[in-house]
Amino acid sequence: MKVLEFHNLKVEDRLRLDFEGTFGPQAALESELEPFLQALDVYAGEWMPDVVNGKRRRKYSRPSFWKALEERRDENSTRLGLYRTKWPALDMSLSLYFPPLPPQLRIWVTVQPLSWFSEAARCREFVDMVRAWASHYPVTYAMANSLAEDQLSGAPDFGRDEKTSRRDRFDKIYEVCWLNVFGPKLVETVGRERMLSTPAHRVEELPNGSVLLVTWPTAADFASDEAREAQAHAHVHLRPDLDYDTMLRTLRERSVTLAPVEPRFHPDVAPLLSRVVDDVAIHERQRKIAEFNAWRPPEPEEWRPADAALPPDVEDPERARAHYSYLAELLVALMHTKVPSVLEVTPESLTDVDYQFWHEDFPRVFERQNIDAHAVPAIGAYLGQVLVRNLGGKWIPRQKLEEAQVLVGHRVWLPFVRAWRYMRSVQSLLDSSLTQLYRVAERHRS
Repeated sequence: MKVLEFHNLKVEDRLRLDFEGTFGPQAALESELEPFLQALDVYAGEWMPDVVNGKRRRKYSRPSFWKALEERRDENSTRLGLYRTKWPALDMSLSLYFPPLPPQLRIWVTVQPLSWFSEAARCREFVDMVRAWASHYPVTYAMANSLAEDQLSGAPDFGRDEKTSRRDRFDKIYEVCWLNVFGPKLVETVGRERMLSTPAHRVEELPNGSVLLVTWPTAADFASDEAREAQAHAHVHLRPDLDYDTMLRTLRERSVTLAPVEPRFHPDVAPLLSRVVDDVAIHERQRKIAEFNAWRPPEPEEWRPADAALPPDVEDPERARAHYSYLAELLVALMHTKVPSVLEVTPESLTDVDYQFWHEDFPRVFERQNIDAHAVPAIGAYLGQVLVRNLGGKWIPRQKLEEAQVLVGHRVWLPFVRAWRYMRSVQSLLDSSLTQLYRVAERHRS
């Protein structure tokens, strides 16, 4: 059963809920989880899960839910995943921990895209669902926010090292998110009267002493100036030691960082850079787009005028060309699982190869000796084959690989030299991309 998996989708901002509560381990599990299931059924609406995953995926239903929990259970815990096969995408998990561990119920909900929550009604239903859960499963702190905003704020550690974060947990209010549930201990730390008088879109005391607080009617426009002002007012009200102007300035700086930037990449490398920015963390993406808009790749130097080409110096040119074909096949064998298009030997496959090497940090991760001995010859040969097949190029074999040339129009290109420069560093994968050399060769073929 194929679900929408985030790593296969174009990355967009998402709404993410982190809910950590307690439950009664002595009660029957079916009755104890009924409030969780009931609220999900009533309020999830268009992002309702349709797949449940235990040891295998099944269509979501109450029986399949209980089956998944049962088959994943061990002595102290159980866990399952909930997903969708249709838009919007959902990645949701429920984890339960049993004695002798402290009884704990952990809910993660991530819905993509965040823009799905531009409507106040959808947001209200989401808040009501969290309210129902928090009323039954007491929390220390629960929060729902933009993923990009969480990344900028450092949630859930908020600048603390991991050891300190685990020790102190949510001992005070570090951040006010779009949606917050403050447990009784946090409420008493702030002061119940102060907490309930917070200037916010929605403030509600729950039956177990927790307080639900929502800063703004809709989650998707959290970065608007009006929403930032509301967020700053709520935060400094709950933390009188903070300064409003400083807080608002910090939040506005986040909004500037996240403000959309229109891509205007150099056309020779635009297909590659579009892939690269999709791989960058959401909170850094717009800054990276602006950086790439201003960046221009160096002009390729791996060429000579055709009348300056070195003549063949091998005894059997056809055998040399067959060797180049063999080397190119080594790259195909290396990459065809992750990059199926490499089988097609096209300009588009060069871009896919460029991206995959960049994505894997290939020049940094793998041993330099192996890169130079094996990867560079395979890459150079593959690049040459693309020039031959798609631009009518012709190999001019040489005994030394770095001298081998491909004649295209009035230039000869040195694909093995390009491959060597290409594999020097992760940055050189962009500075000396295979994609760019092909595009320049294409322009100069006549």
